[in-house]
Amino acid sequence: MGTVTVHPGRESYEQTLHFVRHPKRCMHRDPVPEMTLPPIDGQTQLVGLVGWPVGHSASPAMQNAAFDACGLNWRYVPLPVAPGRIRAGLEGLAALGFRGANVTVPHKRAVLPALTTVAPDARALGAVNTVVVEESGTESPVMRGDNTDATGFIESLQEGGFDPEGASIVVVGAGGGARAVVFGLAQAGARNVVILNRSLERATTLVSDLKPYAPSVLEAESLGREQLVENARGADLLVNATPLGMVGQEDTSIWPDELSLPSHLTVFDLVYNPRQTKLLGQARRGGADVVDGLGMLVRQGALAFEMWTGQEAPVEVMRSAGEGALR
Repeated sequence: MGTVTVHPGRESYEQTLHFVRHPKRCMHRDPVPEMTLPPIDGQTQLVGLVGWPVGHSASPAMQNAAFDACGLNWRYVPLPVAPGRIRAGLEGLAALGFRGANVTVPHKRAVLPALTTVAPDARALGAVNTVVVEESGTESPVMRGDNTDATGFIESLQEGGFDPEGASIVVVGAGGGARAVVFGLAQAGARNVVILNRSLERATTLVSDLKPYAPSVLEAESLGREQLVENARGADLLVNATPLGMVGQEDTSIWPDELSLPSHLTVFDLVYNPRQTKLLGQARRGGADVVDGLGMLVRQGALAFEMWTGQEAPVEVMRSAGEGALR
């Protein structure tokens, strides 16, 4: 494929990885009511969100607030790409000079064959949510894929006061979000993780796929009222990785209405819109600790910001912008 050559102002992927591990400090300003991004010009660097649909996302507000806070002439834009068009979408990004993109449903798995290289965590998860684009010495650009979901989840969980090392955990759901959660928990040293899902086959497949990467004990069970309640009573952490409770389903929850959640639990809901889901309300009434899903969205976005820019992400600025976008 040839030696990678970098255009002026563009770091190589190896340099980008160095910056993610040792990012430059972003000398950001305090959040202000209105952003003061510089005018778009010939030097403006572009990144975006590839998905279908993308109009509901809080990511543009978070990333553009971060660029503003760090004084960067960058823009983050929504990029609707229809199912089956992801390869053409990525080629378009490179042709238009984009520095990278976040990738969301339904393209997280479909994007893999279109990438030049895929980071180990993303390969293990079978899903990519962040792409870094580099020019190369050939006609084809270099497309690097990574996944920040698992790390973003663990950072948000720890920020919420819960250490997963040695813990017993129940995860409800077996989709892409659950896969990232289980992988992150296993890598963080959880003692055991039970995956509950209405389709036992999907839960079993998740366990089978992740076992080679998981020193933790992973178990799959069919989701039912008795299984959920029994497993939760013996767990330290309960994670909702289903859509139940999201906008349009606000009156739904994985937990039975007539039962109190055990007070010893920490409850994490991946749903971030609304911030206060029915499940988190049930947990608070039962005396349990809670962590909402916005922190994971912010943390995974902050990691992507650092991959693209090589600068430390202004996490609190991003959180504030995310909260504003969800009001």
